[in-house]
Amino acid sequence: MITARRVLVIGGGFAGNTVTILLRRAGLTVDLVEAKPDWNATTGSGITVQGNALRVLRELGLWEQVESSGFPFGSLGITAPDGTLLHVVEDIRTGGEDLPATLGMRRPQLQQILSDAVRACGATVRLGTTAEILDQGTKGVRVRFSDGTEGRYALVIGADGLNSATRAMIGITDKPEPTGQAIWRTPAPRPADVTRTDLTFGGPAYAAGYCPTSESTLYAYVVEACRGRDTIPPGSYADEMRRLADQYGGVWPEIAQHITDPGKINYTWYHRLLVEGSWHRGRIVLIGDAVHCCPPSLAQGAAMSLEDALVLAELLTSGRDWDDDLFQTYYERRIPRVRTVVDASVQLGQWQLDEVRGDVLGLIGRSMTLLKALP
Repeated sequence: MITARRVLVIGGGFAGNTVTILLRRAGLTVDLVEAKPDWNATTGSGITVQGNALRVLRELGLWEQVESSGFPFGSLGITAPDGTLLHVVEDIRTGGEDLPATLGMRRPQLQQILSDAVRACGATVRLGTTAEILDQGTKGVRVRFSDGTEGRYALVIGADGLNSATRAMIGITDKPEPTGQAIWRTPAPRPADVTRTDLTFGGPAYAAGYCPTSESTLYAYVVEACRGRDTIPPGSYADEMRRLADQYGGVWPEIAQHITDPGKINYTWYHRLLVEGSWHRGRIVLIGDAVHCCPPSLAQGAAMSLEDALVLAELLTSGRDWDDDLFQTYYERRIPRVRTVVDASVQLGQWQLDEVRGDVLGLIGRSMTLLKALP
């Protein structure tokens, strides 16, 4: 019986939490382990959630909580470095006409909503815990945990992110590669006239923008060329980001005056990863950033991870055997969509690196139109 199948999910981020909730809803026994004791609920400034991600969150029964916690909007403003509005583009409703095109919210708040739902669904959760694959065979996958205990599972789902240890343990040698760009992010109070994302290309950095995350907050970001992390002391993060932000006009001076606490600034390199061929080895399968990641140029990273979880859970609860054919079907359903997002996101950044005037809005529009289809 499928309800007797025991599943281990390694990683409690957006993908791992989502697949856990969906499998528990179908009656499966699910254990989730997460390496970070705080369950990732205290880090991150903000996140831009597109409609196709909102569609998955609605499927989880979490849309009302997400809606009340975030800031929905439906357009993108393109501005000059001095703040002059040049163009407004209507966002494509990738989740359907009954959902906002886009919603900004604080990343820790979204993680908290999902982790609360995992607790409520009855999964067993172990925080501050890692897992090592020992072997797999006809009796399932044998796993040893960092507390010294062991378990055997019918399926292991690796949702442990960009630097996935599970990916390496099953012999997939692909690794994320830097694209040459990096991003500064920070939360800040929301000026009253910020009611959507405004994005500036050029100026002292490749791009600068902000996204409202609630009635009172936003997150702001600046994209520049990669610099060695060891050349930027964490204590100078606020000074470094403010130096760039101070050179932009419009509402940026109001935002910049709040860039004072280096502990609230996040500096991250952009990476590209797309695992080709398959995303499983036997009864161990990968989802989310463990198999694909890209710059946030389309704001689709979380959406792709949530969709992975939705499609995999749908197949696992369809009554089919949990075999190579099922896991290959999962891969084949996901890879064209994910490849479109990864390639377009990397291309947008490469145009900036190469100082090429590419068809930015056209590429964004074509990519987002494709994502209107169900995953």
